[in-house]
Amino acid sequence: MDYKSEFITFMARAGALTFGDFVTKSGRRTPYFVNTGKYSDGGQISRLGNFYADCIMENVNITENTVLFGPAYKGVALAVSAAVALSGRGVNVGYCFNRKEVKDHGEGGALVGHKLTGGDRVLIIEDVITAGTAVREVLPILQEAGAVVDGLIISVDRMERGAGERTAIQEIWEEYNIPTFPIVNVRDILKCLHNNPVDGKVLIDDGTAARIEAYMEEYCV
Repeated sequence: MDYKSEFITFMARAGALTFGDFVTKSGRRTPYFVNTGKYSDGGQISRLGNFYADCIMENVNITENTVLFGPAYKGVALAVSAAVALSGRGVNVGYCFNRKEVKDHGEGGALVGHKLTGGDRVLIIEDVITAGTAVREVLPILQEAGAVVDGLIISVDRMERGAGERTAIQEIWEEYNIPTFPIVNVRDILKCLHNNPVDGKVLIDDGTAARIEAYMEEYCV
């Protein structure tokens, strides 16, 4: 089993990937839902960091100036766990994250961790991306520090359009020239789980697969 299939099974077992009848924040009725808030213990966050590390090493040329950046709040744990996982493989990278409110005492500032400079190559570490709001909020912080953003690493690409005809990932590429690398996308999930049981239970039967295909036909790019 490759790391993508392992990740999909891991999400399902953790309850972070579920199937049924849900409503997204945008009001769309969806037959599947991804909730990364379900990860809740040290073993899970350790494994999650390793899946991010797998994706990074497969897609990105890591240099001595690579820094993982986690947008507050969910991205904080993701960036730290991915940095630890890479370190365990002999790849040492910096990490940092932002505060939601700028600290006005002590050392002050909006960033915690590695002090960004003009020579740093940043990878933004996120969970999922819908409208790209979190990325757009942190880009001015990174640009002000002089760092260059080499990519965005996410767990799942739902491959959905936003308000227009493009996905958020496509918009970020076209607006900022930043590529996005997902660990998996919805096609990977469908291929992995369709009639393939996890712990004896089929999560995507023919009926669920048909609903996912219909949803993708209507909303995905």
